[in-house]
Amino acid sequence: MSLKHIEQGNFENARVLMRVDFNVEFKNVNEVQEHFRFDIVKKTVDFVLGFPGTKLALLTHFGRPEGKDANFSVKQIVSTVEATLGRRVVFVDDCIGDTVESALENLAPGEVLLLENVRFYEGEEKNDPQFAEKLAEHFTVFVNEAFSVCHREHASIVGVPKLLPSYAGFHILEEVEKLDDAISAPKHPAVAIIGGAKIETKLPLIRMFEEKYDCILVGGKVANEALDQNIAFSEKVLLPQDFDSSLRLDIGPKTISYFIQIIKVAKTIVWNGPMGKFEEKPYDIGTEAILYAILESNAYVIIGGGESLAVLEKAGVMNKIGFVSSGGGAMLEYLSGKKLPGLEALES
Repeated sequence: MSLKHIEQGNFENARVLMRVDFNVEFKNVNEVQEHFRFDIVKKTVDFVLGFPGTKLALLTHFGRPEGKDANFSVKQIVSTVEATLGRRVVFVDDCIGDTVESALENLAPGEVLLLENVRFYEGEEKNDPQFAEKLAEHFTVFVNEAFSVCHREHASIVGVPKLLPSYAGFHILEEVEKLDDAISAPKHPAVAIIGGAKIETKLPLIRMFEEKYDCILVGGKVANEALDQNIAFSEKVLLPQDFDSSLRLDIGPKTISYFIQIIKVAKTIVWNGPMGKFEEKPYDIGTEAILYAILESNAYVIIGGGESLAVLEKAGVMNKIGFVSSGGGAMLEYLSGKKLPGLEALES
């Protein structure tokens, strides 16, 4: 896939709307989880603001509000965005209209606008063309740095690129490159580890890996559902040999040992989803054992998915992984061979 590369753009004196994904959760009040989502946009922000006269606004969704709900205001993450970007961030209490225009006019060099939650408007998820026009009207260029929502056909993802010159940010470009390599040119033995929930979303991914990888290790609720539904797989797909208990909330010691032996000899590993109910002890044992086996392996590792990111951040090992994908559903769909609307909108 050939995308419009951000380095092809001239952002001098431009008004840039950048779609990001700052849809994070909080550990406690005002203590943000998933700092990774902020870190991955910094390179693109710095590049754009390296041009003279550029004004930049960041646009994100945040939760699933029903209308304008202060509990889902992006204002809550301003301090985290400032700390990550190392720049003053000016919050704007809307994402369309004269408020945005005024904020752009008054924005000082080097500062960044953070626009209010785009999902405060139903036109976002409905991909309303008129709403897309309102999002775009105060800007001259669009940059997408939100791979994790590129599988959504929403106004800010596919509508705005029809109206403005549009480019893929550095992390999206890296996402596509790394995931393409994982599909077409993995080093063997290649091992996929699939966990989490929703067999209906993970099954196409397992089928893809059956064709291209040497082994697929399956855990989590996905494994339970596969067993309960008697889904037939090739001999490459290994379901748990035992569980922690009759509740099946984690893989058991025999399975952990077997999976680790396979991980030790892998040259490529793609991991999406935990092995159990990792957020609740003692059901995190399987996931942690797999994580540390991966860290000790010599394989090139790609990890992605919201729950997988939480595992990495909890363990403080985000920087020890070959490549961390920001996508959950987007990663699954891309690896499964589906076209992502947000990426198609950026094709050159």
